[in-house]
Amino acid sequence: MKALLARENRELIDQLAFANVLLAFDFDGTLAPIVADRHRAAMRPETARLFARVCERYPSAVISGRAKADVERRLKGARVRYLIGNHGIEPGTRLETFRHEVERARPMLEAALAGRSGIDIEDKRYSLAVHYRRAREKPRAREAIRRAVAALPVPMRVIPGKLVVNVVPGSAPSKGDALVALRDQADADVAMYIGDDVTDEDVFRLDQPGRLFTVRVGQSRTSAARYYLRQQREIDQLLTCLAALRERPARTRSRTPGRRGASPRRAGRVR
Repeated sequence: MKALLARENRELIDQLAFANVLLAFDFDGTLAPIVADRHRAAMRPETARLFARVCERYPSAVISGRAKADVERRLKGARVRYLIGNHGIEPGTRLETFRHEVERARPMLEAALAGRSGIDIEDKRYSLAVHYRRAREKPRAREAIRRAVAALPVPMRVIPGKLVVNVVPGSAPSKGDALVALRDQADADVAMYIGDDVTDEDVFRLDQPGRLFTVRVGQSRTSAARYYLRQQREIDQLLTCLAALRERPARTRSRTPGRRGASPRRAGRVR
């Protein structure tokens, strides 16, 4: 992984800014810092201001594990063109099928995990999130959740997260599926995706050289992302840079390598 905001990568960011690019972001841990109480997650005021500027100048998307309505109310009115919830499921087709599968799985999980303190099942209509942040013995809680999901008669896919186990219908689309569909819908040459968690590896693992530029919040030896931000607060620096590049006078833009309409392939293979 390479540090995205390092000086040697500035030309690459310039190329992205003037390419036919779709910008896509996770929410928790990316646009907003991780907090102990998920209900209080919010962008910092400066991040919200910068994100609104970026959304005015680029086709932008938020692809979140939260329910679509939940994440929408946390965007502070930013004009996001595309909003995807439930790990790529919502909106989409077969929602009623996924809802029925979740409705069937939830009481079984509740029964299997009853009596285990610190475990909280969040019902997001088309997926479930089993939180264990408050569990005293987190490894045991995580293993109990794993066993409970494995015992379900309904085929469900597990997506690990930060002190949460996400449970989604086995045939549901992923964040990667959602991003590829949005890029095609936007008729973009390349998509830039920024995320921070295991759930975002569904995007990072896509093998699409020249068409996908992946950034992880936090360096990780096991992530498939090509670039990283050192910490969540660096999202403000990236947003500032992206907004400023599209606000340059036209004569300045024309001298910038990788003018708009070009795909940032000169920098080599991107993911």
